[in-house]
Amino acid sequence: MRVFVAGGSGVLGRRLVPQLVARGHTVTASTTSAAKLGTIEAMGAAGVVMDGLDGASVGRAVASAEPEAVIHQMTAINPAHAGKPDLKHPDRWFAGTNRLRTEGTDHLLAAAQAQGVTRFLAQGYASWNGLREGGWVKTEADPLDLLPGTPAEPGMLAMKHVEEAVTAFGGTVLRYGAFYGPGATDDQVELVRRRQYPLVGRGQGYSSWVHLDDAASATVLALEQHATGVFDIVDDDPAPANEWLPYLAQAAGAKPPLRIPVWLARIAAGDQAVIMMTEGRGFSNAKAKRELGWELRYPSWRQGFAEGLK
Repeated sequence: MRVFVAGGSGVLGRRLVPQLVARGHTVTASTTSAAKLGTIEAMGAAGVVMDGLDGASVGRAVASAEPEAVIHQMTAINPAHAGKPDLKHPDRWFAGTNRLRTEGTDHLLAAAQAQGVTRFLAQGYASWNGLREGGWVKTEADPLDLLPGTPAEPGMLAMKHVEEAVTAFGGTVLRYGAFYGPGATDDQVELVRRRQYPLVGRGQGYSSWVHLDDAASATVLALEQHATGVFDIVDDDPAPANEWLPYLAQAAGAKPPLRIPVWLARIAAGDQAVIMMTEGRGFSNAKAKRELGWELRYPSWRQGFAEGLK
């Protein structure tokens, strides 16, 4: 297929584009910086500079690619766009990404429709943000937690917009777990090494992870199989923070994480960090494995942290 990857120079795009090319697809990938065009071309794709928040820019870029499918991987989380990670104020840290997931999604959908494209895939999120009731592991049938009244709510509403708009179009939403792999966890690992990433309370909140290469392979499968709807793209091993965080520290060659009480974490790191570590719900990949035939290179973060952080 002729495939347009919006955000092709991002942390996932850099793993996805080569897989698409290797499968024989003709890929055009967008970037916000002309300096990254060479990176895209080195992956075997055509590069185009595009502003995802400018409808005219999106329309021109998509039209020039004449795609049969569009894959939306645009974010603005890297330090150049968003600054250092700020879990206490995710409404600020994710402000640009939230716009890309609302306005940017709408621009891409409009451009796809104008070109007669019917295959549309977009990035969602399913790590610790399952509804905080019932069991610790959720499926696509369970609602996501919008975290009402917290600084995280704007981001959760932006992802809800992606799911509603893309599924209404007849497209596919890939709810990726927390990414790790080349370039994905550098900030977290640095905090762990400085012992500035503590366990909160009992650390019993669950999270789901996925290696970038596994996330990319699931995306390729969903594209090629014309899958529609929502898929949780996570590994086989949802786990509480009191398991994965000490293991991450060990894999990073760091001392074990400190432990702080909930009240202090709420002051220092905010609601999102407390909810993630104490009440978070992970996700099941059963649907993706069953319907896509997805096989993971890293079935567990336990293997992946040891082998795949490089």
